[in-house]
Amino acid sequence: MPKLRWIVVYAFAVFIVAVTVVTFFKEVGRIDRLSTALESRMEELVELTRKNQEIQEKISYYKTPAGIAHLAREEFNLVKPGEKIYRIEIISEDRLRK
Repeated sequence: MPKLRWIVVYAFAVFIVAVTVVTFFKEVGRIDRLSTALESRMEELVELTRKNQEIQEKISYYKTPAGIAHLAREEFNLVKPGEKIYRIEIISEDRLRK
């Protein structure tokens, strides 16, 4: 019959191994969650960087005289002297049924 001392030593060793294994698998799960979160944040960062670059390009374009003229024509319906404006009106024969 084994001595009580060896039974306690084996039980303690099994306990330490069990705690180590459980901790290992918890950390693996945590690493997986963090890597997924990191990937989503990186995608978000790339998208925001792309949008920022597009906005910076628009800002630099609208600072030029051609950009200012484009904005004035588009937003405020301004024209240069001597230009003719043609207005196209579409009249549809379709009528909504009542």
